[in-house]
Amino acid sequence: MKVEIKSKKSLRMVLSITIDKKDIQLKLNEKLVKLQSEVSLKGFRPGKVPIGVIKSQFGKAVYGEVIDEVLKESSTKALEEKKIKTAGQPKIDLKTFGEGKDLNYELQADSMPEIKLKTFENFKATEFKVNIDNKIIEKKLKEISLQHKHFTDKKDGEKSENGDQVTFDYSATVDGKKFEGSEGKSVQLELGKDLFLKGFDVQLIGVKNNDIKIIDANLPANHPKKELANKKTKFECKIINIKKSKDSKIDNDFAKHMGAKDLVDLKKIIESQISSQYKQALDSITKKEILDHLEKNYELEIPQNLIENEISVMTQSLKKEDIEKHKSKNEKIAKERVKIGLILNEYGEKNNLTVTQVEINSEIQKQIKGMPGQEKMVIDYYKKNPNAAQSLKGAIYEEKIISLIKSKIKILKKDLTIQEAEKEISNFNKPNDNKTKSNKTKLVSKTKSEIKKISKK
Repeated sequence: MKVEIKSKKSLRMVLSITIDKKDIQLKLNEKLVKLQSEVSLKGFRPGKVPIGVIKSQFGKAVYGEVIDEVLKESSTKALEEKKIKTAGQPKIDLKTFGEGKDLNYELQADSMPEIKLKTFENFKATEFKVNIDNKIIEKKLKEISLQHKHFTDKKDGEKSENGDQVTFDYSATVDGKKFEGSEGKSVQLELGKDLFLKGFDVQLIGVKNNDIKIIDANLPANHPKKELANKKTKFECKIINIKKSKDSKIDNDFAKHMGAKDLVDLKKIIESQISSQYKQALDSITKKEILDHLEKNYELEIPQNLIENEISVMTQSLKKEDIEKHKSKNEKIAKERVKIGLILNEYGEKNNLTVTQVEINSEIQKQIKGMPGQEKMVIDYYKKNPNAAQSLKGAIYEEKIISLIKSKIKILKKDLTIQEAEKEISNFNKPNDNKTKSNKTKLVSKTKSEIKKISKK
């Protein structure tokens, strides 16, 4: 094999690779002999078909297989010989080939830029902590108690009021005719919530047990049967039971019913949950501060094919005219994504960071816990979508790198009230800047996974 550098411009290199025809013929003969022992043709005993016949029947296909294998093997060796760490998939351009000829082709490859990691001197970032006021915890406790209030039977003859729970059977008609789903048994409504049909609840105020109440209401606009959408409907309701609401007493028993040890423990859980809701958004602000610092403090040549690939991913669901309209903006964002991805990946590789299958499974379990009742759906999703699992691996890898950087730099702690936290988050998510910010904070999981794969070649 002969390898020559034909041209080199920036990170892009073109190699001219020549494979001697004798080496190709040797591989071709080996393939034909192997095929001879396997093939069975009419008129010949198994394994005794002459090579000439094998070649006439299968020669073109076998030659194609040989060329494919030679291209894969020789291109890998050529890149290793020239110590080129490729960024993306190299392109092959066949120049001369054919049985009895030398194979010559050009290999165009973009190499990864050399990144010299800098020290973390003078590198600062702000980490936020939300202090939850006791009044907010008490307010949340009250909301939870209202969601879990008790209902007790009203006495016979007592009329229903707003906030009561009414149980009834109904039979409905449209234009005097029954329809599919026109009957309901033991339907329960909490009056005032208007959760059934618009204006239905208010017509049940003032009813008593065993009353027959005629209610007029419109079926929903999104009714599955289009012919029934928005149709005026008459409901004949038989009142079975009426219950009045009773607020739950907020005490240790209530806390235990909610899964806590006692009321103090329940308050701690509520505080932790509220804090976690803000933490994710505030951590994104810290993360952006770190990414901005990296972007400003590194000058890199970016492999053009990685930029093109990133643009392709970003615009895959856009119309052609929209892609052209925002071409320069998309290219700028793609460069930022790739640049930061390359820098973070270098930190990860230099510090031997990896992601284990145990960590991936643990993250999937977290998602399962956050979606009760949909466990099978989550598991099936990752089984059927290998790319989703790869993206999850990339996200975990990215967070490990960010955590590593946080451990090395000076972190300025900042305590916030909920109002201050909401202001910080609102400023971060202002429409004028939102696209750029979100692009920077999620880019690494895409770019990094691609780089990780490439760097192993």
